[in-house]
Amino acid sequence: MIFFKGFFGKKDTIVPAPVPPVTVSANAPVNDLIEIPAFIPTDPNEYELVSVIATAIAAGDHPKSQFVVKNIMKRNPEAHLVSLISASLAAGTMPESKFVVKKISQVK
Repeated sequence: MIFFKGFFGKKDTIVPAPVPPVTVSANAPVNDLIEIPAFIPTDPNEYELVSVIATAIAAGDHPKSQFVVKNIMKRNPEAHLVSLISASLAAGTMPESKFVVKKISQVK
């Protein structure tokens, strides 16, 4: 019996105090980033032409309808260029796939 007690009996061992784990999340926000907007405000000189074209397209076959354009934005050329380059590089390895750039950030 003493033989089995050595295998299955409790042993007096010193258990070291648990060290709290240090975790770094991959999704943790980095404070050194500035988000690049996909759209930027348009020049006020272009409002009239864009408003006329947009309301003409929206009216379609209903000439008596009225539309109010509240905000006009244009595509940010910097964000557009970065998204094209990154999607092109990613498509180099998988040419038949589609990519959507949701967010672009710049290091301060």
